[in-house]
Amino acid sequence: MTQPLPKILPVNELKNTANIMKTCQESSVPIVITKNGYGEAVMMSVKLYEEMFAKMQAAALINAGLDEIENGAAPASGKEFFGKMRAKYGK
Repeated sequence: MTQPLPKILPVNELKNTANIMKTCQESSVPIVITKNGYGEAVMMSVKLYEEMFAKMQAAALINAGLDEIENGAAPASGKEFFGKMRAKYGK
């Protein structure tokens, strides 16, 4: 699966804030702000930020679990895992 490339805007285009905010809301990718041809900042909608942050958190949890297994922890079966979750959270 390929990721769309980020949008690139020069810093002088930030003067039109209404247009930039609209672009952020409509964009499914971050907007890279450049100064003298070099990336200086990134802008994105809150929705996109929350989606990216959730993915990073999920990846961190998966990696932590893999590290635990690598260090000798026994993996739990799905049945065992869900049983523990039901016991802990009462559902």
